[in-house]
Amino acid sequence: MPNFKIPFHKTNLTLEIPDSISVNVLKSRLDDYQPAASETRLIDQALDQPVDSLSLESLSQNKYNIVIITSDHTRPLPSHLTLPRLLERIRRGNPAAQIKILVATGSHRPPSRNELVSMMGESVVQTETLLMHDCHDPENLSYLGTLPSGGELWVNKEASEADLLIAEGFIEPHFFAGFSGGRKSVLPGIAGYQTVLANHCSTFIAHPNAKSGILDGNPLHKDMLYAARQLNLQFILNLILNQDKKIISAVSGDSEKAHSKGCRFLNRYCRVPAAPADIVISSNNGYPLDQNIYQSVKAMNTAAATAKPGAVLIVAASCADGHGGEGFYRSMAEADSPEQVLKAVLRTPQNETVPDQWQFQILARVLKEHRVILVTDQCDPQVILDMHIDHAFSMSEALRKAQRIKGADADITVIPDGVGVIVEQNPDGR
Repeated sequence: MPNFKIPFHKTNLTLEIPDSISVNVLKSRLDDYQPAASETRLIDQALDQPVDSLSLESLSQNKYNIVIITSDHTRPLPSHLTLPRLLERIRRGNPAAQIKILVATGSHRPPSRNELVSMMGESVVQTETLLMHDCHDPENLSYLGTLPSGGELWVNKEASEADLLIAEGFIEPHFFAGFSGGRKSVLPGIAGYQTVLANHCSTFIAHPNAKSGILDGNPLHKDMLYAARQLNLQFILNLILNQDKKIISAVSGDSEKAHSKGCRFLNRYCRVPAAPADIVISSNNGYPLDQNIYQSVKAMNTAAATAKPGAVLIVAASCADGHGGEGFYRSMAEADSPEQVLKAVLRTPQNETVPDQWQFQILARVLKEHRVILVTDQCDPQVILDMHIDHAFSMSEALRKAQRIKGADADITVIPDGVGVIVEQNPDGR
């Protein structure tokens, strides 16, 4: 009987499937990729060879108000490795530079001090100037014009006043922006909330090119690129991580060209052919990405990409932080059905986009077509059930439930890391 390790919080859950059942496994080839150097050496090599850009040391000369955008606690960016190197190179180029580290919270809560230490290390937290972006604070936002989509572009004032703006992050497939990293540090990372709402409108989320692995023709990506250009995001350091969240590659340099290089690398290793099945099992690749139901929609969406019509999707995610957004929760919990949610969202104009709409739009889209079972022992089951999602305390319980619905011999596809793969379109176009 084959055993599968499914990432969950800071460990793994074991899944046993009888030999008699047909099982396909979809995995990124990143996990088999052998980097040519250690994690720190990969960072240093990337900074030594920036893509279409001067070195960070050269860019820092005669720049005295420097801002580094970094990720928040919901992302597994190893800033304790990257930030000290970025800071050292900036100060090598300009010892007198005033450097601020701006945490790109997007519309999330700010991280706690313990979370910051876990991300950046005690020394950085204790000695550097840290700023928390607040997308709801108009006093700390600057207006930079109109997005291609028509929405107003508001961004963090500290970033807009910097004479050198840098961003660090990591690149992975993203379920509606194509890929994370690069320009996403600006929008939604340090954008005003109204700007995020305009960019994440229902029309864009429903667009056929707003999918994992697609940048060309993706309307969200177009807005994001524009925002980064208007803010003059000059230099990025972006990492590529494997399933164990270890650095296997890194790029630095021009914010667009370095990001494109990283995306091309991912395209070579992350694309997998769909394996349509009656039961699809996945995860949000554990902590920190599986802290809440909100984030876990990503794995549900990946599972749906390889599911047969009416399939059961099993997603393991701790959701120890609960639903992840009051608006997200209430929009699902107060509706009679996912279909009702979806109809209401698709009628919502861009300028009336509501908080978390994009996430419950995608969740409702998945639930309209499939049954979802969320596996966790760290979240109130009633919260999960309220959102029209089934619940199980263990993988074995979830599999028994799924087999009661689809049959004991139903075929199964397992995607251990539901945020690390790009599932190619099913032949029937689903």
